Amino acid sequence: MLSVGWDQVFAWRLGRQFVAAPTAGSVEDVATRLAGVQSQVASAAETAVALRSSDARSRGVGAALGAGTLIKTWAMRGTLHAMVPEQAAAALSLIGSARTWEKPSWQKTFGATPDQVTALVEVVSGVLADQVLTRDELVEAVLAEPGFAHLGEQLRSGWGAVLKPLAWQGALCHGPARGGKVTFTAPAALTGEWPGIPEPDSAAPTLISAYLGAYGPATPESFDAWLSRNNVRKPVVRGWFAAMRPALTEVDVEGRIGWIPSEFADDLAAATLDGGVHLLGPFDQYVLGPGTGDTVLLPAEHRSKVSRTAGWISPLVLVDGRIAGTWEQVGDEVVVSMFGARRPPKRELSAAVNRLAEAIGARGLGLRAG
Repeated sequence: MLSVGWDQVFAWRLGRQFVAAPTAGSVEDVATRLAGVQSQVASAAETAVALRSSDARSRGVGAALGAGTLIKTWAMRGTLHAMVPEQAAAALSLIGSARTWEKPSWQKTFGATPDQVTALVEVVSGVLADQVLTRDELVEAVLAEPGFAHLGEQLRSGWGAVLKPLAWQGALCHGPARGGKVTFTAPAALTGEWPGIPEPDSAAPTLISAYLGAYGPATPESFDAWLSRNNVRKPVVRGWFAAMRPALTEVDVEGRIGWIPSEFADDLAAATLDGGVHLLGPFDQYVLGPGTGDTVLLPAEHRSKVSRTAGWISPLVLVDGRIAGTWEQVGDEVVVSMFGARRPPKRELSAAVNRLAEAIGARGLGLRAG
């Protein structure tokens, strides 16, 4: 067993996630390293990638989605993510294996039976096999088929609750926007790199390796919290980890036991913090990976300042890899609100603001304490 401290873990994560050392690689490289970029808010996804890219002019998430090198679909925790096709297929397989749409509570809430969901998968797969449709166009095509008339309201819902099980089974994903309207198509129609939905046991190593390679050391429970809000049966998730055990190293982090891909064990052991200050945008994977309930990363008394009402995740101030405050842009100023009395050195904080300004194309941003 490898024993390390939290300083080493945070230093390693900052490097692995391209926060401390932005990459010259592509947007696809960043999305792969993060095991997907949360894209519920499109601008947040663009910020997450831009802050991790050494070239502020590099191609962004929207362009990659348009080119089909990234796929936007309902993935982890039922939220929209931009992912490379292989990881997207693996994530959908594992999320779909929980079969949440077969639970009585889901059926009662959304009014669709498992048989109807199966029928929807077949109909939607056929409709979207060779075309891109807006939500209204897709709903009209579905409602034209017998047996679905009572699902009109649910299918039109912006939350997409009835559409999510279809995404998890590979029947649809988001297509290119059309005049500001959301569209849907089949993953295979969007990209020639679509591998199809694999069996869960085959998919698990792909996604678990990616998760642990960015957010480790971590446990099966933290992986499933990130994946499905713990909807997959615990013995199943533990079985996936057990099957991978030869490729994993067990790590003791000041009494907390987790796992990491063995190829990164030496890097983790050697990682050191440099006292850096970093600003990350809203809905950033740095906190979504471990979860806002990780009290080492985010002190419990400050959680509500980051995980806010209506599911909003605040922009972050990182000091030594830990969440030490939040920020917001007000006009041409970045207003920083630190959690405690400790204030990071103004020079380092100003450098982080300049880096943010460069990444989002807002030169001349000032700094103000909140």
